[in-house]
Amino acid sequence: MLEAIGLFVLGLVLLALGGDSIVKGASGLAQRFGASPFVAGLALVAFGTSLPELAVNLQAVVRGEQSLALGNAVGSNIVNFGLTLGIAAFAAPLLVRWRSLAPLLLVLILGTAAVIALGLDGVLSRAEGVGMVVVFFAVVAYAMARTRREAPELQDAIAAFARTRTDLGLNLLRFAIAAVLLYFGSKFVVGAAPRLGASLGLTPLLTGLLPVAIGTALPEAAAAIAAARRGQGDIVVGHVIGSSLFNLLIVVGGMAAWNAVALPASFVRFELPAAIAFALMLYPMLRGDLRVSKGEGAVLLIALLAWIGFELAMLYR
Repeated sequence: MLEAIGLFVLGLVLLALGGDSIVKGASGLAQRFGASPFVAGLALVAFGTSLPELAVNLQAVVRGEQSLALGNAVGSNIVNFGLTLGIAAFAAPLLVRWRSLAPLLLVLILGTAAVIALGLDGVLSRAEGVGMVVVFFAVVAYAMARTRREAPELQDAIAAFARTRTDLGLNLLRFAIAAVLLYFGSKFVVGAAPRLGASLGLTPLLTGLLPVAIGTALPEAAAAIAAARRGQGDIVVGHVIGSSLFNLLIVVGGMAAWNAVALPASFVRFELPAAIAFALMLYPMLRGDLRVSKGEGAVLLIALLAWIGFELAMLYR
């Protein structure tokens, strides 16, 4: 048990370091080869923080731990809203000027609902997975086109997020370091998670939903608190929505496109609707005063604790 905990924590640390390195390397290389800081920043805000989760899920799929990967992908979306967004807003109110986020959030809600409908037969087919991946790239194209019409101040903030050194050698080194850190980090997490989950009486699906999803979100939550205190509410909310779209459409959709994914009935009835519920909680905040207050952040945190309590109660009843 202690060995599993140690490897799990070490894996999380390596994933956090690798995620930071690959984001900087990707931004530097993109700008080196002609991408504007704005385009690079938009891509990083949209799904840069999902790369550690992607590494974990790839490792899980390779090891035959499909349930753990599935749980982590959707659990990460719930944790994105409940923990990352909730704790950031509780630390400092989030002012959101990025009006394109509201339609992207609506796509996330409708996409999750579509997965529920597609999963009623107990499986997500390869064709359905390919369709989800295609939708993701269409959403990215829409977001880039729409955000170009946003206020110059917002575009400058997104561009500033991506600014880094563009030296070719430095960024190739960042990529190499990131690849090693993400590989070993995901290997340690996926290797230790089943043992850790079994010792707690968790199924592989719940292991992905709870300890893995929460653990991989902790560095992102810490970064979100810092961003909130700097007044970067757009970046925080953009991270949460973009990362959730990536997890749903690329991670889950990509798994299905590679090989049809079995969706447990309980997953379709409880976890996917929970992901919709958390996303729906944010929608009126973005359609209203474009501000996520400390009180609303507290509501998200309480809702996350209630969801965790529900999952454990269902397990140990």
